[in-house]
Amino acid sequence: MPALVETHNLVKIYKAADLEVVALQGLDLYVPQGEMLALVGPSGAGKSTLLNILGGLDVPSAGRCEVAGVDLTRLTSHDRLLYRRRIVGHVWQQTSRNLLSDLSLLDNVLVPMVLAGYPARQRRTRARELLRRVGLADRVDHKPERLSGGEQQRGALAVALANDPPLLLADEPTGELDSATAREVLGLLRDLNRDLGLTTVAVTHDTNVAEAMDRSVAIRDGRTSTEVLHAEAAEETIIIDSVGRLQIPRALLDALPFGGRARVHLSDDHLEIFPAAPGATNGDGGHGMDADASGNGPGGDGTSADDRVIE
Repeated sequence: MPALVETHNLVKIYKAADLEVVALQGLDLYVPQGEMLALVGPSGAGKSTLLNILGGLDVPSAGRCEVAGVDLTRLTSHDRLLYRRRIVGHVWQQTSRNLLSDLSLLDNVLVPMVLAGYPARQRRTRARELLRRVGLADRVDHKPERLSGGEQQRGALAVALANDPPLLLADEPTGELDSATAREVLGLLRDLNRDLGLTTVAVTHDTNVAEAMDRSVAIRDGRTSTEVLHAEAAEETIIIDSVGRLQIPRALLDALPFGGRARVHLSDDHLEIFPAAPGATNGDGGHGMDADASGNGPGGDGTSADDRVIE
């Protein structure tokens, strides 16, 4: 499948006074068109930063980021506004960010189309069709305060899809819903994915949400770490980025005393990683050599070509 979202070595640095915070540290991500992807990981890992960049709400500091063929590193302010109106739809955890409290549900869905310049007759027809699709045809004149939490999130989906965007971004879309209502919203997301060919990227801490997606990608310390394909045996695999870096899951690091260094041995069809002996060097008096995931690079006097010490 062609990529709808693709990032390479994506970096985002926030500056405040004399401080710099590196939120994304060379992140690689590939999202095929039509996929439902969950972004998981601890707070502060960079998930929301990535979502904001994909949504055109923030600007990358370095690297490459393309969505639907649009290079987000090269957009003017006006281009970024048009991108937000036409390419992405957002669903937030807080309903107050999704729906305007003083407008009816129908008018909420109409707002994005008015801003995008849709013809008036087309706007109303599409708004009613979207509300029918999300099961709210009998709630078009209700204001958000008269809707249940699940109805508000379904209405938020209609608003997010008003301008027929190819990418839906969801930040904890079921975070304020009970379990039964959350399952209904997830089922609706799956139906929209199937019927509209919609690509969905959702940030979540909820394992039920993650397992409802096609794939989960864990982000740790601003980089993609591991992934799980839920349609298959749901085995977690480690992601190797474009420069050969990988992140070993914390549970595995805690199980063995690596001490920040490892020895890598290249066998015929796989790599083996062992804790390096204390004080081991690569034979040149240094502190070990960097190696990419394939074990490339010449060996030092203390290591063979396929037995390296890395830090």
